Amino acid sequence: MEKKDIDWGSLGFAYQPTDYSYVSNYADGAWDEGGLTTDHTVTLSECAGLLHYCQEVFEGLKAYTQKNGDIVCFRPNMNAKRMHDSAKRICMPPFPEDRFVDAVMQVVKANAAWVPPYGSGATLYVRPLMFATGEVIGVKPADAYQFRILVTPVGPYYKGGVKPVKLQVSKFDRAAPHGTGNIKAGLNYAMSLYPSVEAHSKGYADNMFLDPQTRTYVEESGGANILFVKDDNTLVVPQSFTDSILPSITRRSLVYVAENILGLKVEQRPVRFDEIDQFVEAGMCGTAAVISPVGEVDADGKKIIFKNGYTTVGPIMKELRQTLVDIQQGNREAPEGWIYKVC
Repeated sequence: MEKKDIDWGSLGFAYQPTDYSYVSNYADGAWDEGGLTTDHTVTLSECAGLLHYCQEVFEGLKAYTQKNGDIVCFRPNMNAKRMHDSAKRICMPPFPEDRFVDAVMQVVKANAAWVPPYGSGATLYVRPLMFATGEVIGVKPADAYQFRILVTPVGPYYKGGVKPVKLQVSKFDRAAPHGTGNIKAGLNYAMSLYPSVEAHSKGYADNMFLDPQTRTYVEESGGANILFVKDDNTLVVPQSFTDSILPSITRRSLVYVAENILGLKVEQRPVRFDEIDQFVEAGMCGTAAVISPVGEVDADGKKIIFKNGYTTVGPIMKELRQTLVDIQQGNREAPEGWIYKVC
């Protein structure tokens, strides 16, 4: 299979239409059989539930060309489960998890020529999404929905290499206590846009959000979970009392890598903001970058510096990131069930 004639090394992190998307529609209490489509447009009624009451959830994962030439996906079953849970939370009919995985495999295989070659630094980004198409005017769930998957080749998240970034502690809250912070719904990301734009205007890469109930515990950034490292190399993973942190698949994978491959001690617990100055490394983790190292956090004029990761990537974050990337790219044996071969 011949790859597309693209300068893979110059790709940015932006949308580019490919040959096929996947689409399935829900009506009369059931999902249709679905299938591939070359139509990348969506037509909606002006009264569609998506437009009025924000019934929409989405996912993000990647497909890779491994060193041996195989095209693979990383843990799509986890994305299927998370989308199932997200849909249920906002009264949408979950797309069956087995069909989700099959649909991902179908659309990646159909777009195999768009999966960047091994060593290019680029990947195929896979974006499943589901939204209300049924007409509603009163506040209630719609009765019709569409599930789609688009794919697009993207370049590395870091054009200039992996370098530590700065965060600010936001005065805004990302989610309400016992709200929707633990699901991947567009409404949560809309809430974070204003503080994100504000942070960028001040030279920060992102915000660090504190818990919405007491504003004393670390939660996550606008689009990623947060990790810390103690001076004894213990990995510390913030947890939430109010279940308002998104269950990142990358985070859960990194925790497994830390404990079972690198032999590190891991603490998963609520983390008070006033203790983070005791940590020596920090990072944000997610699909796009795996780990984005954090060198500094600013709050009310106070600068917190992570001494082992301020000017360069800290040793633990570097090893965690490289180990997971090696698994995804086929340079290291993967734990059972993590890699799905497409073709």
